This record gives sequence, C-alpha cells and structure tokens, in this order.
Amino acid sequence: METIIQDVVIIGGGIAGLWLHHRLRKAGYQSVLLEKEVLGGMQSNYSQGIIHGGTKYSLNGALSKATNAIAEMPTRWQHCIEGQGEIDLRDARIASDHHYMWSRDRLTSKLTAFFASRALGDKIESNTSASRPEAFNNDRFHGNFYALKELVLDIPSVIECLSGPYRDSIYQYNGTQPNTFEVDGEAINAVILQGKQKKVRIEAQHVIFTAGEGNESLLHSAGFQVPAMQRRPLHMVLVRHDYPHPIFAHCIGSGSKPLITITTHYDSEGRPIWYLGGNLAETGVELDSERQIQSAKTLLKDILPWIDLGKTEWKSFLINRAEPRQNALTRPDSAFVHTQGNVITAWPTKLALTPNLADAVFEHLSAPWAQSTPDEVRRERLAFVPHPPATPSPWEKYFC
Repeated sequence: METIIQDVVIIGGGIAGLWLHHRLRKAGYQSVLLEKEVLGGMQSNYSQGIIHGGTKYSLNGALSKATNAIAEMPTRWQHCIEGQGEIDLRDARIASDHHYMWSRDRLTSKLTAFFASRALGDKIESNTSASRPEAFNNDRFHGNFYALKELVLDIPSVIECLSGPYRDSIYQYNGTQPNTFEVDGEAINAVILQGKQKKVRIEAQHVIFTAGEGNESLLHSAGFQVPAMQRRPLHMVLVRHDYPHPIFAHCIGSGSKPLITITTHYDSEGRPIWYLGGNLAETGVELDSERQIQSAKTLLKDILPWIDLGKTEWKSFLINRAEPRQNALTRPDSAFVHTQGNVITAWPTKLALTPNLADAVFEHLSAPWAQSTPDEVRRERLAFVPHPPATPSPWEKYFC
C-alpha cells in the first residue's frame, strides 16, 4: 500500500473546509481536502448567503456576545470580494451589497435610539423612502427601515472561487469503501482511501474535521467522544413567483429574532425565488410542509400587504444547523475549534465567521513539513480517487 505524506488532511468540503484549504495552500502547506459527497454540502449551500455583522442578534436593544464576535466579519469578506483579503473572491457574485431590516410598525423609541447609537452607528443606517429598494417604496409601508452594511453573496459562486484554484487537491472519498482511520490513542496516524483495486494511506501532521453535521460520525468512527454536537433544525420555505423587485431583508417585530428573513434568487429562466428563513423557519420545525407553507403565506400577506406575487409555486424542506453542543441547545456565539492530539474539530457556527474559524485553526498548526509528498506524486498516487462535484442550490434542486 502506497503512502502519501501531507501537512494537513481536511475532511469536509463546505465553505469552512474550502476556505481553510485555500488559506493553507496559499501559506505553503501541503494539504488535501476530502469530501464525502458534493462541495458545498448542506449547511453552506443551503444558507441564505448573508454575511451578518451581528445586528439581528441585538434586537432586544443590547449588544450580545454574538454581536461582538461577528461584528468585523462583513469588512473581512468585503476585502476578499475586492481582492485585498486573505482569499480572492473577486469572481464571487454579490446578490446584494446591503441586507435590509424593516418593521411592520414603528419601533419603540428605545430600540430606535439603540440603532442610532454609536454602538451600531457604523453598521446600519436609516433609509429615506427615496433611497429604499423598490419593494418598500410604497405608501402602505409605515414601519422603520434600515440598510445594514452586510453583503448577501451567491453561495455557489463563492464555492467555485474557493475550490477552483486547488481543485486537483480536493477528492471525493465516497467510493466503494469510505475512508478508514489508523488511530493511536488521541492521534490519527493516517487516513486510508480505498478504491476497487487500490488503497493509499495519507499520513498528516494534522487531521481537521470541517464536515458540519458529518463531524459527529467522523469523530465516532475515529473512536472519539468529544466534542459533542447539537442539531438545531430549520424548516425553510421557497416560493417562486412573478414579482419583479428583489428583497434581501429581515422583518422584525417586538421579539428578539426576525419574524422572517427573505433573500431573492433566480431559476435558470430568470424567474425570481424567495428563500424564507428567520423565526418562520425556527418555529415551523414541528409543522408538515403544507402547514409551514400556509404559515409563510399568512405571514407574507401580513407584513407585505402591498405586494402581489402573481402566480406562485411553493416548496419547503427541513435542514439542520450543526454546532458544538451548548447548554439548552442555545446558539453558539462564535466559531468553535477543539483539539485532541493531532485532530482538530471545527464548526464556524455561522457562515460569516468562516474567516475567524480559519484564524483559530492556524493557531494550532505546526510549521509545514519538509518531507511532505510533492504535488505531482500525490496526484499520481491518488489518480483513482474522483474529484467531487458542486451541489445544486436549493432553488435548482426544487424548481429546475
């Protein structure tokens, strides 16, 4: 059995794993990324693409730990979009250069003052009716409106930017036999890839799990019991319609979470599709698809009464947010990294925190090995392992 020596093996090809692999390769590390199924996976490709700056975590009128942890992430992503950050994302498509926030009714004076305070003054700005997106430029709108300095990105294009330059070092291991670990105490000595007629060992200084929900089974297959994982489900809704003006916004009420979060996407024929999350998705996990779709219809009619969507088609689906386990299954405040021997388990916990996660992982890495297998030898020995495709977006999956 042939052996390949690498600095790092990453298992999990969502945005967290791809971002880390990209940075490692740029920094001179010999790394390979292994993905079981498709690039983008579930959590990354099924996100709404919002690079949060933490405003939605401050709807109770106070700065939270989550707000502080994520506050600088939009700036870091913006630098990458401009080609001046740690990753070159100039070819990624910006769906909207702002995410917005509106209320059905006038906000309390306390919350309005908080949004106008110095604490958040550089993150949000109040919009006059003349500068609002067309969807909210209507006489029947009577609430508050803010433009958040938060990008909304087309996630498939981000995945392509991250994977494209290093595609030849990204492999799909879901063949006739899944990967096997050689474990010695708290260390994984090697990851074994096996095809129909060939088997290769990959030895590495570090093995990093970035597989989202798949981290749990990876840890268990290596014989590790920590860190524990939690799942927080969402019941997302898609509606394809004829309304021409896009919406990228949270609708907020009196609670601490957005009533609904809307992002706009397009099918292959250019027809708009709204992707609906927020509290609608959190509270709808116990509903079947028919009742969840009816809840979405009722809420949209209530908060956007002036909008006629025309002919509509509706779909809904359940998806889990996978994260390190918290007391009472609460939302983690920041990116999470756990080390055990040479194994690093990582969850960004939020899309926007991906750069922060990579920073945290780098703090635990040794310098590159001089004896790592050269790329040309690694390519030859792993030629039997296919490269994973990208996963379709939810709107492509359900409407195309």
